[in-house]
Amino acid sequence: MKHFCLSIDEIERILFEGEALKPTEEAMADVRRCYEFLEAFSREKVIYGINTGFGPMAQWRVDDKYLKDLQYNIIRSHATGAGAPLPDIYVKAAMIARLGSLLQARSGIHTEVVELLTQFINRGIHPLIPEHGSVGASGDLVQLAHIALTLIGEGEVHYNGQWRPTAEVMRECGLKPIGIHIREGLSITNGTSVMTGIGIVNHLLAERLLDWSTIAAVWMNEIAQSYDDMMAVPLNECRRHEGQQVIARRMREIAAGGDLMKKREHELYDPEKNTERVFKHKVQAYYSLRCTPQILGPVYDTLRASRQVLEDEVNSASDNPIVDPVTQNVYHGGNFHGDYISLEQDKVKIAVVRLAMTSERQLNYLFHDRINDHILPPFLNMGTLGLNYGMQACQFTATSTTAECQTLAMPNYVHSIPNNNDNQDIVSMGTNTALITRRVIDNAFQVMAVQYIALTQATEILGCVDKLCPTTRAIYNKVRAKVPTFVEDTPFYKEIAAVEEYLKNEKQNVAK
Repeated sequence: MKHFCLSIDEIERILFEGEALKPTEEAMADVRRCYEFLEAFSREKVIYGINTGFGPMAQWRVDDKYLKDLQYNIIRSHATGAGAPLPDIYVKAAMIARLGSLLQARSGIHTEVVELLTQFINRGIHPLIPEHGSVGASGDLVQLAHIALTLIGEGEVHYNGQWRPTAEVMRECGLKPIGIHIREGLSITNGTSVMTGIGIVNHLLAERLLDWSTIAAVWMNEIAQSYDDMMAVPLNECRRHEGQQVIARRMREIAAGGDLMKKREHELYDPEKNTERVFKHKVQAYYSLRCTPQILGPVYDTLRASRQVLEDEVNSASDNPIVDPVTQNVYHGGNFHGDYISLEQDKVKIAVVRLAMTSERQLNYLFHDRINDHILPPFLNMGTLGLNYGMQACQFTATSTTAECQTLAMPNYVHSIPNNNDNQDIVSMGTNTALITRRVIDNAFQVMAVQYIALTQATEILGCVDKLCPTTRAIYNKVRAKVPTFVEDTPFYKEIAAVEEYLKNEKQNVAK
């Protein structure tokens, strides 16, 4: 029976709200029992990574007098990452994922590993983990080795905004490096925890993007004064996809209390009103406005599936071999292989690209006066046409960023290069996939930031603030506080960055 299980919601609170992580007494007791079993079981047996070399070197037995050196060697030799350090939140998420794996009590590690890793998480001590180094098949060997390096008191950590030697920070915090007992080096470095940690942060931010995109869709349809039956219950319930119905319901809840969207039955189904031969107002809005439930519905379904995979992975033992005190055996296999995470991250990436594309097309509606039937000036320009340019150049930014997303949408899960003397002959590239997904998500927030500035400007031009629904009106006020009304031409880069930060950090909790 599992004594330790973390939900994605709990991890979100630890990452974004500073909640402490505390392993249960039962889980610690399980870890202790697993260690004691392995200590007894491993005597006079050949067990991979305890008294053999690693990877292709497993064919060589290691003399008993060098067993501790063996564990230190895998940590030091594999701390070979390159590139920019991962930001703290991704490192913290990776440590949480590693702790979740070790607390399944199938790794044979000493409890002091769990205790020190918990201290690092709760005290904000973040090991230096370079972006590049993992092929995601013996898990994240290189990047996890950088975590392990700090747990033995070596390497560097980011603490209180500064990069410092680990040993120095540990002394300051009254912490001691872990000891090597049986297989701590291999257990810490072998697993899917870095790709899983990055994936969790990606997932949480992607959920926020979906909420913002849903709100933006309502606001867009308010500005266009669309007919509201595109989010009606009978329309959406007759298509049997949960995501579509959820998005339509969210849109109805957001739109409640607004006065701008039209009722088709009042306008077009009333024979006394529908006397026009050529309708000035569009009978049906453009797809990027009207088909929001059908476009964002699959994004919702994709994220729901991703959440389950990530939660399962955090609460799984992902190293090798697996030490099982229940069956009194040690099993060799490949639980470190990252295909589950790699495939799901590709799915999330593609879904977020679609979200960004929808945002960019909705922006085009706001900026293109012939597309929006001249209800708005070109590029939301409140100045003198020809002399002033409004948000014309902001569209360049949104379009180029969306185009980069489309390029990055190519699945990475299908890429594999054999390495490690062909021991690792098919690999997941899961951490690379998660990092590419992270870039796509960051890009999507930039596109969304431009859209929210544009929505705010369009609302002001139309003078319809008081007719917005309460949700979009509240966001209008928040964005306007960051981006004052502009008539004359002005640089936008600081405003885009400010709104992007707001969107990332402000959780809307759109009705789930």
